[in-house]
Amino acid sequence: MLNTSLEKRNDLLGTHVVKSLKNRHFEAYYYKTSGEAIEKILTILSRRESVSWGGSTTLEEIGLTKRIREEYEMAVDRDKATTIADRYEAMQKAFFCDNYLTSVNAISEDGQLVNVDGNGNRVAAMAFGPKRVIVVAGINKVVKTLDDAITRARTYASPVNAQRTGNIKTPCMSTGTCEDCKSADCICTYIVTTRISRPQGRINVFLIGETLGF
Repeated sequence: MLNTSLEKRNDLLGTHVVKSLKNRHFEAYYYKTSGEAIEKILTILSRRESVSWGGSTTLEEIGLTKRIREEYEMAVDRDKATTIADRYEAMQKAFFCDNYLTSVNAISEDGQLVNVDGNGNRVAAMAFGPKRVIVVAGINKVVKTLDDAITRARTYASPVNAQRTGNIKTPCMSTGTCEDCKSADCICTYIVTTRISRPQGRINVFLIGETLGF
């Protein structure tokens, strides 16, 4: 359990960041726990609509992708693919889903989202395609400035995700730190800042007062 001082700090910071996100036309919510956030998200997702998601430790950790797999017949799940071609086809189908779930590498206190992506499917779907995007992030993803967010995404999240992937040839795979590589396997191919939700309310951000993901 969180100690009282940390919980108060998270609540205050979460409320502040939600206000910043709303000022940038995101739909934004703060929940103390992932369980509360999941129940709200499931009220937004219609079982008559298609849904998919990008690769995300956060979504797996909180059990959201498990719930979607079990309860939504129109879920597009790339992890069911048995070949690389089938996997890419599922990723393309996800781009045209009604709903797309993802996490984020960093959020600045003034409400900007920063993502680093290798294939680009995740940031592409966030920018355009699905009718609704739902972003789920732990309070640990919040940093002070946009520059801090980019630094976090490049120097922390990317090397950790390289280790999670485990089968790529990048400097960060062997050194644990960003080397600004030009490897063919680079997972920092796309660095995207989402500073405003357009159309208004298309991107829904759920900030949770827990440490989640990388």
